[in-house]
Amino acid sequence: MGIMRTLSRRGDDRVTWDTEKFTVGDPEAEAAVREAEHIFKDARSRGCSAFKVNTDKTTTRIESFDPLADQIILVPRIIGG
Repeated sequence: MGIMRTLSRRGDDRVTWDTEKFTVGDPEAEAAVREAEHIFKDARSRGCSAFKVNTDKTTTRIESFDPLADQIILVPRIIGG
C-alpha cells in the first residue's frame, strides 16, 4: 500500500492507494493515484516540501510524485514571526 500524508494543524490528512494493483492497471488504484498526484502537485505549488520514506526509514526529498512509494510526507512551509 502507498500512503501520502499531508501534515497540518489537524495532524495529518492521508490518501492511500494499492501499489500492486496500480502496477497491473487496476482502474480503482489508478484513480486513487491520480487523486494523490493531484493533491501532491497542489501542495507543492503552495510551497510544501515532499519526502519519500525509504524502506530503511531514511527519507529522500522528492520533487515529483512517485506512485510506487510506500510513503510520501508533505510538509507545509513554516512561517515564523
